[in-house]
Amino acid sequence: MSELEIAGIPQAPPAEGVPAEPTTVLLIAAHPDDPEFSSAGTVAKWVKAGLHVVYVLVTSGDKGTADKAMTNARLSSAREEEQLAAAREVGVEEVVFLRYPDGLVQPDLKLRGDITRQIRRYRPYVVMVHDPLTLFYSNQFINHPDHRAVGTATVDAIYPTARDPLQYPEQITEEGLEPHKVKEIWLWGSDQPTVVSDISEVIDSKIAALRHHATQVGPPEALDERIRTRAGESGALAGVPYGESYRRVVMRA
Repeated sequence: MSELEIAGIPQAPPAEGVPAEPTTVLLIAAHPDDPEFSSAGTVAKWVKAGLHVVYVLVTSGDKGTADKAMTNARLSSAREEEQLAAAREVGVEEVVFLRYPDGLVQPDLKLRGDITRQIRRYRPYVVMVHDPLTLFYSNQFINHPDHRAVGTATVDAIYPTARDPLQYPEQITEEGLEPHKVKEIWLWGSDQPTVVSDISEVIDSKIAALRHHATQVGPPEALDERIRTRAGESGALAGVPYGESYRRVVMRA
């Protein structure tokens, strides 16, 4: 594979005569820990640069355990607390939980409407989300169906739903949420990446964030090696020590 573009800091150009404001980024994920595995390094870097990042978690991961004695309520509560701590580790203060049932997510009109609401609420320049086109990872692993469903619903919410005033008009008339056009989509877990975010200086922050997901990640020593290996493979695509890769879609004006 040829070298990929090394991604910089996304920043909306200011309107004439208006001071530039920090760009808002909305990261939409299926489960707690998805933001950290996919993007914690990039988020840490962007927050340090002054961007406002918000997480939206579609499920609270209430089935992600091998413990037969665990309950859905206990697990979802624990995983929400883990996600809040992991988000704070990289400077993210706003986390929205939609609390859909884990493993049962469908890219239906209800989910599309709920995601549209968050896009209209936060008005992001960039949306980060699962690549809905990925079914297999490196012919070794199946992409979780919730990942694909959230990716599909989010892409459909971005275009045309959140943009058009006659889509979910009650969000406008009853909630005061105006239509919004997203400018860029950063899709993680893609087999067609176009950019690599250099996270070499924040790899420790990514690992520290993941350590908060104690119900999921296992021994800290194994986690450290696992993440450095994966980030090293992504970084090698662009010639940097550690990276996170994305398929970047820049929407036409």
